[in-house]
Amino acid sequence: MTAPAPVSHAPDGYVCPFCGLVAGDVSDPGNRCELGDTVYQDEDLLVLIAVDGFGDHEGHAMVCPAEHYENLYDLPPRVLQRIALMAQQVALAMKRAWAPDGVSTRQHNEPAGNQHVWHYHLHVFPRFEGDMLYRQLRHPVAPEVRARKARELAAALDPDPTRLD
Repeated sequence: MTAPAPVSHAPDGYVCPFCGLVAGDVSDPGNRCELGDTVYQDEDLLVLIAVDGFGDHEGHAMVCPAEHYENLYDLPPRVLQRIALMAQQVALAMKRAWAPDGVSTRQHNEPAGNQHVWHYHLHVFPRFEGDMLYRQLRHPVAPEVRARKARELAAALDPDPTRLD
């Protein structure tokens, strides 16, 4: 049995904020990303601080492919492997930078799966005892806070995220 062909859920005229960030152009009025949100970027990946926070703890990160893939179904296996390895590196960097009590990841696909940005991204959350992450409403995080969090996380990120030891 073959899988159905992927269907794009992006609205007509959609301008991808993550593709803009990868290209270094966040000038589109609908793009809430700022260049200072970038933690790490290479030919395959982008790591950024999310524009929205949950509860009292701002500064969760997202790991995205540098090339545009709408969701999990579209990702080539090699890119998915890089995302998984980078998510581990980001989690370890969070432990070094912010000393959370734990780390959670989550990822959404299609509208029914709660996806609202039409470029694959894996959320990596620093977790703190009693933070009630999954019961919090999303709220905007100021660009200067995101830029500070990006610098902190980048400083704690392993300089060789492709290392396999």
